[in-house]
Formats: sequence, C-alpha cells, structure tokens
Amino acid sequence: MALGGGHGLAASLAAWRRLTEDLTAVVTVADDGGSSGRIRREMPVLPPGDLRMALAALAGEEGSAPQVAQLLQHRFGGSGVLAGHPVGNLMLTGLTEMHGGDSVRALGVLEQLLGARGRVLPMAEVPLDLVATVASTDPDDPQETRRIRGQVAIASTPGRVRDIRVSPADPPVPEPVLTAIARADVVCLGPGSWYTSVLPHLLVPRLRAALAASPARVVVVLNLEPQPGETDGFSPQEHLAVLQAHLGGVSLHTVIADAAAVVDRRGLLSAVQGCGAELVLAPVAASDGTPQHDPARLAAALASVVGAR
Repeated sequence: MALGGGHGLAASLAAWRRLTEDLTAVVTVADDGGSSGRIRREMPVLPPGDLRMALAALAGEEGSAPQVAQLLQHRFGGSGVLAGHPVGNLMLTGLTEMHGGDSVRALGVLEQLLGARGRVLPMAEVPLDLVATVASTDPDDPQETRRIRGQVAIASTPGRVRDIRVSPADPPVPEPVLTAIARADVVCLGPGSWYTSVLPHLLVPRLRAALAASPARVVVVLNLEPQPGETDGFSPQEHLAVLQAHLGGVSLHTVIADAAAVVDRRGLLSAVQGCGAELVLAPVAASDGTPQHDPARLAAALASVVGAR
C-alpha cells in the first residue's frame, strides 16, 4: 500500500508495481489548484488530479490500456473553458456524477478500462482543505506568522510551515481504505510534497488510527531534495522530525534515503534510530542527475526491505 499524492505517489507506484500487483494507492484529496481546483469549485466532487495520476501510474501494458492512460493525461489546449483540463479529470468527474457521487465506484470503472495493476482510493470521502501556520523568514516582516488556507497557497507562501491541519478535522474515510490498511503487509509513505501530500494522511483521525492499529511494516521514502515553498533548507533529518511529530502512535520501521543526497549520514542515522526504525541508504535517484526517483532503483531498495524477489 502506498500513501501520498501527485508526482511523488506516481513515482512510488511506478516502483511498487514492479514488485506486486496486490497494490493499493490511497490518495490525498486536498488539491485546490489548476484543473482540480476549478472542478472542485464548480462540482460537488473530489479533486480528481492526484487520483488521475495514480491511475495512470498503475495502467496496464496490454491492449488499449497504454492509449487510455495517455488519453487520461492529455490536457486540452487553446484558451477556452476546457483549456488546461486533463481528459482524465473530466472522465473521473463524469463517472462520479453518473454513480451518484460515489468516487470509489467511478475509480473502479477507470481501473477496468486501464487494466490497472492495483487499486486507487481517495483518503477521504469529501474534499479537504489544508490550513497551515507559516512563519516568516523576513526579519523586517511585522507579522511573524500567518494562517494560510489551501494547498497551493501553502506551497507558494514564503516562510516555514510550523503546523498544518485538515478541514474538516475528522472527515469520513471510505471503508475500503480502512479495510486495505488492516490487511496490508507494507504501508509506504513518501516521496512527495511533505506537508501537502505526505502528512495529510496522518492528520485524518480515522486514517491515523487505522495505521496505528495495522500490523503492516511502515516504510518511509525520503525526498531527494527540499521543496521550494514547503521545506526550503530542510535536511533529511528535519523531514523525518516533522513526520515523527505527526505520527500519533503510528510506528515507523524503515526509512529509505538516496545515498548521494544525504550529507550528514551519522545525523540521519541517529534521527532514524530515534524513531525506532532502520535506515536504508541506496542509490534511488535517476542516473541522469534529475531530482527524481528512478522506478527500477527504488524498486530494488524496496525489495531489499520487504524481501521481494
């Protein structure tokens, strides 16, 4: 099972699908920018963008599945009302409306069309808003902290995030998500936008309680570099410290980090051991130097942790 959103979750799924077809993606539903933001403001549905990306990452390779995946990711051009919308966002919105607002059923239809190697589920049954306290890093700023609402606003506001919460505070969680967590052998958090894609799963009380009660091995994949607007200047240890502060009873077992991206190995090892976990340093970044996880390399690191062949 992989938890997250956006490009980080897609990278995780691209690795996990090399190891198993018994795979469930639980996707954040707090996106309020771009096409997803426009759709959630106009329709009573979950923001579809991160769900669409997870579906495309799990698309099969036989028959028309690759073409359907390509269609889902295609964005309309031009300057009209459809400009910028990915086709998949509109398909998922339409299917949700056809099924009386049931996004899980709508996702199931697209999974069949894609021959998906796994399942995609939303982390909550209603759209979420993220609310953060951001501390200014400008010494001349008279306002030391600001309360920022919305994923896009949080990611683009200069400063350091001090705390973050979801609204509503205790949203309903789809029953299939809770069942999947209870049955999971491994739960993977990260990589991804730390405050807006990874941590939200730990901010929902029912999700956090299910993760705390699960016998699954919890694996964390650290980002390759800090993310501008969210974790500027963060070391791997600081990423881990923020995660640990939000665990709320969820145990960590393994932390995977790219060997070349870690400057202070002793410091990271100490932080990982302080969480009661083991550290795995491996070459998981793309070989061309871009700050992206390589699916094959990350799969090899994950396999070494879970004992897959």
